[in-house]
Amino acid sequence: MPAPADTSLRRRRFLQQALGSAATLELTATLAMPAQAQAFPAKPITLVVPFPPGSMFDAVLRPLSEAMTAELGQPVVLLHKPGAGGVTGTAGVAAMTESDGYTLGVMHNSVIRQPHMAKVPYDPLRDFTYLAGLAGLSTGVVVAANAPWQTLAELLADAKKRPGEISWGNVGATSANRIYGERLARAAGVKFNFIPFKGGAEEFQALLGGHLDVYGDPGFGAMAATGKVRVLATMTEKRLPRHPNAPTLKELGYDLVVVSPIGIVAPKNLDPAVASRLQAAIRKAESAPAYQRALAEYDLTPWPLDSAAFSSYAQAQFQREKQMLDEIGFKPE
Repeated sequence: MPAPADTSLRRRRFLQQALGSAATLELTATLAMPAQAQAFPAKPITLVVPFPPGSMFDAVLRPLSEAMTAELGQPVVLLHKPGAGGVTGTAGVAAMTESDGYTLGVMHNSVIRQPHMAKVPYDPLRDFTYLAGLAGLSTGVVVAANAPWQTLAELLADAKKRPGEISWGNVGATSANRIYGERLARAAGVKFNFIPFKGGAEEFQALLGGHLDVYGDPGFGAMAATGKVRVLATMTEKRLPRHPNAPTLKELGYDLVVVSPIGIVAPKNLDPAVASRLQAAIRKAESAPAYQRALAEYDLTPWPLDSAAFSSYAQAQFQREKQMLDEIGFKPE
């Protein structure tokens, strides 16, 4: 027997209301879903480079960021924030109150060393999440191709005759390369006029323009390949494959080896799941051919440390920096 018309009408209205309520509840739940529940990354990621555009770091990190972009599915954008010899930009990452994986920074030894030299608003051992080590820099003693010195011995002999007249450039006034340059001068009994620069590109321009005598930093490989500069020596453990005729300082009787790696960090308290996602993307990106070519061009050696090993390195390096500064008699500001 068919149901009365009013009963069927009430049933349809009930079903419509029920379906409408379910849809409303689903929409409300979606809108109320916290942002962190979205798959990471859901927007572009910024990598803070604490050196100017056009530097060796720019040339090396750009292909890495492009490979990370392909792996993560979101743009990884380089943001240059130079200052204080490469400390300012990375220190700014430590000052961030939100650690969500969308702002990363380039870590290097000057950032670890700075608290021993001046009062700073960050603690390198507490205020960062160490994600991954990338590469070790190779420091050289480099002069222009038309410079009068063919060997390091000739440069040091001339410096001894003219104390303080030969200029020696470094990025920043407190970098390891500057400190080791001073240690070399002290060991050889000479005095150079040390000049700080904001970045390697500016330093090279001064060298090629005849306004600087010695370039004492990494990143000289591309210029040496063109024949525009001459590598007198390197501050590496062994001779560099691309510069087999350049002796190490150790070979020349000066036990000076600069260990200067770089890596990527985030602010402290980063979600472990996000950290793991970023670490995996960095590891995959390091195999990109363009990145590998950049490492070779600038004489960088791979340094693929994981998070735990990179953090342990920072702990040990913090103590080594203090010892090194004590050896040269440095007094903090």
